[in-house]
Formats: sequence, structure tokens, C-alpha cells
Amino acid sequence: MNIVTPSSSLLANQTNVFEDGNYKTVLFNVQPDSSIADGAPPPKPLLIGSPSEGGDFPVLLLLHGYLLRNYFYSQLIQHVASHGFIVVAPQLYTLAGPDSSDEIKYVAALIEWLPRGLLAVLPGNIRPNIAKLALSGHSRGGKAAFALALKKVAASPVKISALIGIDPVDGMDKGKQTPPPVLTYVPHSFDLDHMPVMVIGSGLGSVKRNPLFPACAPEGVNHVDFYDECQSPAWYFVVKDYGHLDMLDDDTKGMVGKSTYCLCKNGKSREPMRRFVGGAVVAFLKGYLEGDDRDLIAIRDGQEAAPVLFDKVEFRE
Repeated sequence: MNIVTPSSSLLANQTNVFEDGNYKTVLFNVQPDSSIADGAPPPKPLLIGSPSEGGDFPVLLLLHGYLLRNYFYSQLIQHVASHGFIVVAPQLYTLAGPDSSDEIKYVAALIEWLPRGLLAVLPGNIRPNIAKLALSGHSRGGKAAFALALKKVAASPVKISALIGIDPVDGMDKGKQTPPPVLTYVPHSFDLDHMPVMVIGSGLGSVKRNPLFPACAPEGVNHVDFYDECQSPAWYFVVKDYGHLDMLDDDTKGMVGKSTYCLCKNGKSREPMRRFVGGAVVAFLKGYLEGDDRDLIAIRDGQEAAPVLFDKVEFRE
């Protein structure tokens, strides 16, 4: 990516990535038992957000966190989609043990389904550009995303152009990684063939909510370690005063949804963290999938006002 310093006049003409974009969006579900013309159903239930207007759009896969529901990310999905991206969020499981091998295989199967299957389920005149495919994941989903990109357990049948870890977690503690382990604790050891990577960390993720519960993103297996093992190009944002689940919807319903408010150390509200994550994802995808890095550079250099404060911002060329 060619790094340029944006002028104030250029920034004035840019849509604020932390706000909703210019596209109206649609959000819909696709089930594995769906009857789909000209295509097979997906291997897992999907929640898809896309622009509602015709065009060709890059595709982002978003993998949910441990025991979470894909619809807990509805507001984040619509935020990203409103900037001209198709977001596909599978429900990889509802209950799961410590081993994430099966979900990694399911993601590989989903990627294999995308070129023909996604086109068949999208609204008319919406065309996915699979040549611009990005993979992202939150928490354990971040671990699965990195594992697939590193060809652990399974390899992607389609080239992944960019990788995003949203507060990724590789287990309970250093020495207590869940299978398959992703972290090696060797700096810059992730061999991703120069794939651009962004890691977003939460400042409160490693803090216990109370003595009875472990931290949701424990030290030794969290964003710090994932970024440390990334090779260039890699971006790193650590958000101050927000927690591991603060990018979820404002209202997450059901027993699982209610638990998201009490298991982790949280910030005062979810909207600022969610808007930052959405905006950072949009800026990163625009930079590496569409060749427009102005917003990404502006965030790094403090020229585009973020809705949060940072503990750390780094870029590794």
C-alpha cells in the first residue's frame, strides 16, 4: 500500500468512517436448509449485511466470539456494510468445547461456498468481489481467523487479501492455549506471505471484572501477543477504557446476550468502541482492498477524530 499524508481538503471530502456510510443497507439471514436457486446452501447459518444498491463490493467474513451469536454484531455489520462492503457473519456453533478445529474447517468450507453461493443469495444487482476477500474475527473468532490464514487445520481455498483480529484470544493463559495453538511466542513469526494485518485490542480486556471470573482476554494470549508475532504490514490499535465485548450491539437479548454485560470488564457504553471498531475496519479495508489509505493514515496520525482514546497505536511497515 502506498502511504500518503492526507491534506485537510482531502479529509474534508471523505465520509467519516466512524459514522454510518453513504449506502443504505440490508441485513438478512441464510440457513443451511434454504432452497437457493443456482447454488447450494451455506454450510452454516449466515447473517449477511450488504449495501442495498447495485454494484460490485468487497467481502468481509466476520467470525463471532466464544459462545456468542452472530446477530450480536448486527450494528457493527451494518456500519461496515454502509461504507460499501458485504459482511458475512456465520454462526459457527452455539455450544463448543475448547478445541476450535471444527470451526476453522467450517470457515474454509464457507469460503469455498462464497464464489457461487453468495452471489445466489444477495439482492439483485449486488455482486460480491471475491478477489477482494478479507477475514476477521472477534475473541476466539480472531484466533480461528488467524489459524485459517496460517493454514492450521485447514487452508482457505480462496486467497485472503487482508486479516483483522478484533481483541483475539488464543486460550485461557500462556501455557493454556486451546487447540490448535496459534501463538508461538516468537516475535514476527506469523508467515502470512505479506498479507496486511490489523489487530485491535481492548484496554480492559485483560482486567478481571471480579475475583470469581477470569479476564476475558487474559495477558499472554491476547492482542499484545498476536500483534507481536505479526510481520509487516501490520496495524495495531489498543483502545483505552473499553472492554472485550464493547463492540457488540447495545442490546444483546436472551440468556447469552444478558451474560455479555456481566462476564467481562466493560466500558461505560458500547457505542464508542463499536463505532471505532467499525471505522477502523472500514479504513483498513479501504486502504488494502481499494487502494485508498487516507482514513487509515488520518486515524494513525490523529487527523481523524476517533470516538475513543488509545493506549497504543503502532504501524509496522
